[in-house]
Amino acid sequence: MAPPPREPPTPGSGEPKVEVRRSRRRRRTVSAYRDGDTIIVMIPATMSKAQEAEWVQTMVARLAKKTRRSIRSDDDLLRRARDLSDRHLGGLAVPESVRWVENQKSRWGSCTPSEKSIRLSTRLQAMPTWVVDYVLVHELAHLLEPGHDAKFWAWVDRYPRAEKAKGYLLGYSAAANLEPPPSEADSDTD
Repeated sequence: MAPPPREPPTPGSGEPKVEVRRSRRRRRTVSAYRDGDTIIVMIPATMSKAQEAEWVQTMVARLAKKTRRSIRSDDDLLRRARDLSDRHLGGLAVPESVRWVENQKSRWGSCTPSEKSIRLSTRLQAMPTWVVDYVLVHELAHLLEPGHDAKFWAWVDRYPRAEKAKGYLLGYSAAANLEPPPSEADSDTD
């Protein structure tokens, strides 16, 4: 089985970490998926090293293309935040700007209530939409309640998947060996 035509390499700040898993049960199919910062490529055990190299390049390029298609722009984020505010916060939280940022390594998002601005870590881009939505609702709630008191959490908990998303982010952080987020008692956001 010949591999599909090659796609150009992905532009970016370096090559992704790739793990190849060979399977004796796999005969012809090749698949790939992301597991955190690693791309797992599953191939038949009978493939040659040359075939493996070609398929790894092809599958990494496919995943990169799929990721680029699924990333929301800053304008998309702002629209999504306003929609989430309407649905879960009665339209009371109205951000002026919502954007992706690369400099947040220990937080998923942050909010500056005085400027009505929200920033989300680009690390969220590879996560499910419902997790990104949770972080947006969390930051929107800071426009209504700046701290992490009971009133704040009452707003956040209006999002139906809040507990599931909190668990997802905690599990992701633990698996990736990331520092825990700042205390919920902090006046700043996480």
